[in-house]
Amino acid sequence: MTAFLEALPMVLSLDVMIIIIISAAFGLFVGATPGLSATMAVALLVPVTFFLSPVAAIGAIITCSAMAIFAGDIPGALLRIPGTPASAAYVGDTFELNKQGKLALGLGTTLTTSAIGGIIGTIVLVVAAPQLANFALNFSSYEYFWLALLGLSCATIVAPGDQVKAMMSLMLGVLLSTVGLDVVTGQQRFTYGVVDLQAGVPLIAVLIAAFAIAELYRKATSSDSPLPVPPPLSASGFMRGQGEVLWRYKSGIARGSLTGTLVGALPGAGSDIAAWISYAISKRFSKTPEKFGTGHLEGVAEAGASNNAALSGSYVPTLVFGIPGDSITAIVVGVLIIKGIQPGPMVFTSSPELLNAVYVVFFLSNILMVPLGILAIIMGRRILMVPPGTLYSIILLLCMVGAYATSNSLFDLWFLLVVGVLVWILDANDYPAGPLVLGLVLGRIVEENFMNSVLKSQGDIEAFFNRPVAGTLGAITILVWSYPLLSSAYYRLRGRRAEA
Repeated sequence: MTAFLEALPMVLSLDVMIIIIISAAFGLFVGATPGLSATMAVALLVPVTFFLSPVAAIGAIITCSAMAIFAGDIPGALLRIPGTPASAAYVGDTFELNKQGKLALGLGTTLTTSAIGGIIGTIVLVVAAPQLANFALNFSSYEYFWLALLGLSCATIVAPGDQVKAMMSLMLGVLLSTVGLDVVTGQQRFTYGVVDLQAGVPLIAVLIAAFAIAELYRKATSSDSPLPVPPPLSASGFMRGQGEVLWRYKSGIARGSLTGTLVGALPGAGSDIAAWISYAISKRFSKTPEKFGTGHLEGVAEAGASNNAALSGSYVPTLVFGIPGDSITAIVVGVLIIKGIQPGPMVFTSSPELLNAVYVVFFLSNILMVPLGILAIIMGRRILMVPPGTLYSIILLLCMVGAYATSNSLFDLWFLLVVGVLVWILDANDYPAGPLVLGLVLGRIVEENFMNSVLKSQGDIEAFFNRPVAGTLGAITILVWSYPLLSSAYYRLRGRRAEA
């Protein structure tokens, strides 16, 4: 508690608070813009973090992502177009509430439950992360190898759509992670004489390309007509009736918050998957499942709490093990490394003030979400009044400045455009970008720990299973790999027995 109180002045200082407020406004703007995502908002903030202190940089990212995830509900309710994937699970209900004249009730519910879910998720993060860190101090390269490999495996299982395509996207990311100098021998790999590739694929350029440039390509080639501007909104009525809603669905909100935290802690998952799972659970246990999709608040409340709780949960593997929980925390890992801070169990002893500042920022961002969220709802319609050509031109300029600022190299700009085209083509064919980014981040962790383990054991593969935790993680990973084959074989055998 003392350390937590000591971190308050670090966060509540004038310069950090100004950064947090600006980041909150930026996150609300991007999240409320259809087609843009929370990950894109964070990626665009990365160049700015180079000039900030570690506390201000992490505070900006946390606040921006939390605000963007909620703000995605605004265009979903107004136009049935979710601003972020995390809002897609319950967009039908919020839009129907708008048609019924209950827009304030619907968006007020998503706002309050998002704040509650975020706070509950942060409490779990504060309690669980230090305990897991003490446990992780006993980890060696064997445990980290299996953990990173398990993260790669889970990234394909929880990815939406075709798992085969998710696997191929993941393998492309792993392939990109091998570009540069070999982690053991120092030999050049896949550089083809290009000096700029010796340091590896530029991570920041890939992040911006995957989540911003690819989206701009899609917008440029889309024939969609301009979105209509909704009527003005009033500040009154957003909190009216919220007490009754929160009390009626209190168990669902608590369940959604815990579900979101657990799903968020799973490497490769994220807020959008957590929201879909919580919405499905809410419908499964509801006494009136037939009302879902017709403007019913039960699923909205539970899924709304889940998506922001998942954001807090994703920081558990990021801070404790250095394994990104989702694409947003993959960016966080890059920012921390740039600031000279290596995520992992040692960060709890080497930089405890930073960890406590992270907790404070999480609490603060979820508290600020309510007043700023109401303002964003009122101002949300004005985003659609900006001409698309002007809006997307500004975003493209920010992307190019951000990629160039990381290394002052024109090579990164060309790489940005090429990867943007590649991800755009992949996305058009239903290959998700998230596994690609996670493959790039986790691929090098897997390779480095594998090579270190092989050298320590002198090639003895049994050493990967000799330690209790390593053996357990190895067994879980192999089980995850085998599950699709075992499941397919089971259903085929059951089908043959039914025919007989």
